[in-house]
Amino acid sequence: MRLESMRSWFRRSLWVLLLAAGAGWLLAASGEEDRGQALLLTVSDAIGPATGDYIIRGIERAERDGAELVILKLDTPGGLDSAMREIVKAILASDVPFVTYVHPAGGRAASAGTYMLLGSHVAAMTPATNIGSATPVQMGGGFPGFDDPDGGRSRGQERDRNSDSDAEKSGDAAADDGEEAEENAADEKVTEEKEEKRRGDTAMERKVLEDAVSYIRGLAERFDRNADWAEEAVREGVNIGAREALELNVIEFVADNLEDLLEQMDGHAVRMPWGEKVLETANIEVVRVDPDWRTNLLAVITSPNIAYILMLIGIYGIIFELSNPGSIYPGVIGAISLVLAFYALQVMPVNYAGLALILLGLVFMIGEAFLPSFGILGIGGMVAFITGSIILWDDPDLNISLPLIFGTALVVGVFSIWVLGRLFRLRKVTPTIGREEMMGMVGEAREDFDRSGRVFVHSELWTADTTAPVEAGQKVRVVGLDGLRLRVEPLPDDAVDPVDARS
Repeated sequence: MRLESMRSWFRRSLWVLLLAAGAGWLLAASGEEDRGQALLLTVSDAIGPATGDYIIRGIERAERDGAELVILKLDTPGGLDSAMREIVKAILASDVPFVTYVHPAGGRAASAGTYMLLGSHVAAMTPATNIGSATPVQMGGGFPGFDDPDGGRSRGQERDRNSDSDAEKSGDAAADDGEEAEENAADEKVTEEKEEKRRGDTAMERKVLEDAVSYIRGLAERFDRNADWAEEAVREGVNIGAREALELNVIEFVADNLEDLLEQMDGHAVRMPWGEKVLETANIEVVRVDPDWRTNLLAVITSPNIAYILMLIGIYGIIFELSNPGSIYPGVIGAISLVLAFYALQVMPVNYAGLALILLGLVFMIGEAFLPSFGILGIGGMVAFITGSIILWDDPDLNISLPLIFGTALVVGVFSIWVLGRLFRLRKVTPTIGREEMMGMVGEAREDFDRSGRVFVHSELWTADTTAPVEAGQKVRVVGLDGLRLRVEPLPDDAVDPVDARS
């Protein structure tokens, strides 16, 4: 009886444990399903094609995995306009809310970063960070005066204006002097001409400025942020800190860290393409997505100078391999460089007219090595090459170093005209060793034979086959080689004596 009771008790205990375990598993699974996921991206460098590829792929992954949120930790001095616009377009079209968080303390979202912040569904900053300076400028030489609230005059132009004003005052004081009056009139005419020229020079710059103003106002208004400050950041290049940005309704949150930001965002409503969405970030799982090898590689090769050099190495590696089949190394290096260059070009705003001019210039310079054009092809090729290199990119922020362009053009011109010319001329030289040397060589028959016999060629005694009868001492010419047997044909008696025939 006691044994039966113990068995019954054991069975009941086992059932209770199984039920408890099942209930715990169901609760845990339910909790995991309820817990959302947020992808965390990090950008701490200039905005470029590699950055755009990284962020856009992050958004696509979030949409594919059903993530609740994408958070971008941003610290950037600015970057390319084309890359920034691609990122903003991807954010605005995203089905997943996108949060841009300027972090860490001491960081900034300047220039292109300001547009990205204002174009996000949620804008947040860490204390001791700043945003602004969104005036469009061109790398290597900007748009003078766009940051100047006095109407776009640079400091030098302001000095000219003050000098002209002083000249006018001195002219008024000496109005009785006829010569000075004439000089003042001439100065006024020169000043007017300068002003006309300045207005013409800044017409394109004004277009770029107004386009940027319209763009940033549209982004700010879409999410009910301070569009007037956004315009001021473009026209005057102003900057503000995190607290002031919150007070001016430029951003929604100021948070000390990511946990603080998630806590503040819980229950916040954001405007999505399909309607309003309330964020639930209280129990969200943050998954960090760091830049992978593709992003790191793209960051290196999408430098305009690097992509340009890779393209030239690839083109000349292939040319050298085709001119010397079997060299292997030039072909391998050229193919790899060309593939990397094309990989970079497909994410960069390439001007195909510039690319065509570069290729045309290379063809002309190579043609100079073979055609007696008295330098016309070579000079035309260098002009086309330099022009194509300068206009290779459609984005004005992408510029190849001018010393690199001119230095490369000089090296490429010398290489194409001199080195390749000598290389192809060497291919026409008669071979002096090997199988090719024997072809056409003249020798002497050592015996009479109708089909096979011995001949003396190249200071050596060879076995030769012939299709015509040969007499001893008769001259023969080598027309073929089968292993160690020659194929010869008899020559008339008045043929030129062989150079190395032996009597």
